Amino acid sequence: MSHSPAPDAPARAPFTLADAAALAVCTLAWGTTWYAITLQFGVVDPAVSVVYRFVIAAAVLMAWAALTRASLRLSARQHAAAFAMGLATFALQYPLVYAAETMLASAVVAVLFAALAFVNLILFRLLFAQRPAATAWIAAALGVAGVALLSWSELTAAQMEPAAVLGLLLTFAAILACSFGNAAAMTAGQTGASIVASTAWAMVYGAGLLAFYAAARGLPWTFDPRPAYVWSLLYLAVIGSVLAFLLYFGLARRHGFATASYISALTPPVAMVVSTLFEDKVWTATAFAGVGVIVAGQWLLTRTPRA
Repeated sequence: MSHSPAPDAPARAPFTLADAAALAVCTLAWGTTWYAITLQFGVVDPAVSVVYRFVIAAAVLMAWAALTRASLRLSARQHAAAFAMGLATFALQYPLVYAAETMLASAVVAVLFAALAFVNLILFRLLFAQRPAATAWIAAALGVAGVALLSWSELTAAQMEPAAVLGLLLTFAAILACSFGNAAAMTAGQTGASIVASTAWAMVYGAGLLAFYAAARGLPWTFDPRPAYVWSLLYLAVIGSVLAFLLYFGLARRHGFATASYISALTPPVAMVVSTLFEDKVWTATAFAGVGVIVAGQWLLTRTPRA
């Protein structure tokens, strides 16, 4: 990674209606993937399911590039950044998340992932010498506090058995991998790589690395033909990966990864609504208060100068 400061926008780039739309779509997409991921469990090994997901996503992105005549060519340096993105984000983060969700309630994983904005602020300070404004730290803290309030009942009900402790460790590792993937994505942007090209190649590299891992471990290449598995796989690949990542990386390039990664605090309310519809989740006054705190943090972030 480059240690030189990232080229920056004006002290406060205007947060446009298009940015708000991108934020909303990412939040809705990733907020619903928490439930979609649970439909992937049962027949296919989680690592193999992740390979299927990103092979499909990469194919869709490359097809889109061909239709729009967008170039997928990258320089050697840009390929290196895409490889780092693929390794950290797609080959490490997602298998860790899938594995963690087999051991922990998704709400607990969501609470921990709300710390992503904090981790990004620290890592980008170390790698890119960024100096985030104090309000960025406050906004990140509001995100963590809001998600904790939102999922308080799930947190208090969590049993810290050995499997749950392992789930916590896997989630922390996933958060760190995600942050390094964000740093690689920022490096790709600094090299001038387009979002479509760098993301498509990152998915190819990530799926390839994970396929190699699955083959080395002798994991069975099974497939679940049930409609629930097939439709959730397509949803995770097209909406949760292609659409969401293009919008996320675009938002990050315009407003910084602290703002973009706050989506990890905004997705749990959506996940709670989905849980209400499909899993009889009951909302409490504490949960509603958590939503208010999260929204306050996002409002503050959109008004925070870039690092």
